[in-house]
Amino acid sequence: MSPLTPYRRLFAHPGTRAFTLGNLVARLPMGMFSVSAVIMIASSRGSYALAGAVTATGLAATAVVAPWTARLVDRHGQARVAVPATAFALLGGIGLVVCVRLGAPDWSLFAAYAATATTPNTGGMSRARWAHLLRGDAAALHTANSFEQAVDELCFMLGPVLAALLCGTVSPEAGMLVGSALMMTGVLLFTAQRSTQPPPQPRPTSASPALAPGMPSLLLSFLATGAVFGAMEVVTIAFADERGHRSAAGAVLALQAAGSCLAGLLFGTMNRGTPSPALSTPLDRRAASPDHAAPLAPAAHSPERSDLLDDRTAHSPECPAPLDVEGTFARRFAVCVGAMAVLLTLPLLAVRLTGALPVLAGALLVAGMATAPTMVTGMTLVQRRTPEGRLNEGMTLAVTGLLGGIAGGSAVGGWVAEHVSPAAGYTVPVAAATVALAIATLGARTGARTGARTGAVRHREPRLETRPANTP
Repeated sequence: MSPLTPYRRLFAHPGTRAFTLGNLVARLPMGMFSVSAVIMIASSRGSYALAGAVTATGLAATAVVAPWTARLVDRHGQARVAVPATAFALLGGIGLVVCVRLGAPDWSLFAAYAATATTPNTGGMSRARWAHLLRGDAAALHTANSFEQAVDELCFMLGPVLAALLCGTVSPEAGMLVGSALMMTGVLLFTAQRSTQPPPQPRPTSASPALAPGMPSLLLSFLATGAVFGAMEVVTIAFADERGHRSAAGAVLALQAAGSCLAGLLFGTMNRGTPSPALSTPLDRRAASPDHAAPLAPAAHSPERSDLLDDRTAHSPECPAPLDVEGTFARRFAVCVGAMAVLLTLPLLAVRLTGALPVLAGALLVAGMATAPTMVTGMTLVQRRTPEGRLNEGMTLAVTGLLGGIAGGSAVGGWVAEHVSPAAGYTVPVAAATVALAIATLGARTGARTGARTGAVRHREPRLETRPANTP
């Protein structure tokens, strides 16, 4: 079978190509906005500290607003919420351009960029559509999730390049304006595909995922990891500008995303023998519940559902497997974060020892190879620890943690780059990764107890969905 066969089957479903195309257009600007804002503000005001603080404010506002926007999308539908939310964010982006262009006070930049916090999570909405269309088909859903991860990396490779190119060759404001236009156009195209839109969901009854066992420390790890990304972006732009190659900053950052993409593909092939998180998440259990339209009795005999039954059986109170599985994922997450912390010393050494932009680019390519394994393993833990019926909110909280970290990392990285030196700024990502490693290591020590608790809860599911067809 050709490696492309699962993807051909995936896009054979009616409407999938149309909503994917619209989502791609809407998602590309996600990799453009921060770079565009930093270049535009630094060019006009001559301060990377101010640029970093403004982008940090926008990301912090997004971290606060994003969970509420996600809840509204789940409760009222994607089209009904995403379009007005995007339009409001569009006004914030245009307002930022106007304030910079007219030389408005610095506080107006913070206010304008904070208004972009209503931007909906387009990647999450796309994943929700796949989960709705492919409910009960674990193999196809795994293929869809793999595709979505590849799209994320593609956007963060091409977005900074396009932003830096537009800001460097057209005008400092071009990146923000083009990104805003692409986002609005993409969301309109995406939400126009009503046939694939998941139905609104009722209000959840379980407690917040933030309070679930093991989640607080995990979210703190995401916060520190986000600081790595935020600091690296601002510091790299400042370093490229110092070397007289500001327009090349996007390409250099894209290499880090390319390294992550390559490592992610390899990491996926290395984990075939581990329990699949897609088969043990609340989303999969919910998709298999009798409340959904698709009957699951025939699928209970398929290989994919057999894996799911095995995983659920492993979560029985009589079976110690969840202790080992949870501990395995927690320890793997700590190892991945440790690898990220070690590899992040390469960019620091590159700028300290050579000061050459090409050498830095190569170092970022290698350093980025720890990103995807870290994120995949971390998100797996989020899926396993999120309570029943709250998976979307749990994933949004993880993204919120990342955004909060990016905000703090951008501010600190920009301050160090301006007041010390861009080369010294590369100590900020290393320090943030070290903090993430300490938190992940502490979390791994309690992972076994967390797994025992969550395993017992997950086992208490309706027996109907695990019985063969026609079984009373």
